[in-house]
Amino acid sequence: MRRRESLTLDMTPLVDVVFLLLIFFLVTSVFKKDELALLLNLPEGKEGGKVAEKKEAIIEMGKESLAYNNRVVDFDSLDMELGAIRNKDLPVIIRIDEKVEYGRIIKLFDLLKKHGLSNIALVEKPK
Repeated sequence: MRRRESLTLDMTPLVDVVFLLLIFFLVTSVFKKDELALLLNLPEGKEGGKVAEKKEAIIEMGKESLAYNNRVVDFDSLDMELGAIRNKDLPVIIRIDEKVEYGRIIKLFDLLKKHGLSNIALVEKPK
């Protein structure tokens, strides 16, 4: 009497396909990160809040540099850009390095006040 050999499924090709699919999805996926113009060291806050994702103006201020919507600008250019904003309720997201002089911050807030922009959010370092 002949013994029957049990049928088994060879898993090697299946594992190869799974690894190929994993590599394919890792290589083709896009990892979104915040596109920011300046590399800033933000101060930490006690309460971390989320900023709503919608149309907004983003201002970044470093020790010697200034950026508006991911473009490096100076105060004169920023004055013109803020003057072009028609929607005065537009959220203005401000990222300020912790080493920036107080006078530069006041100059920025004076520009915002001049153009009637009062919907301001200061961003802190996430925990």
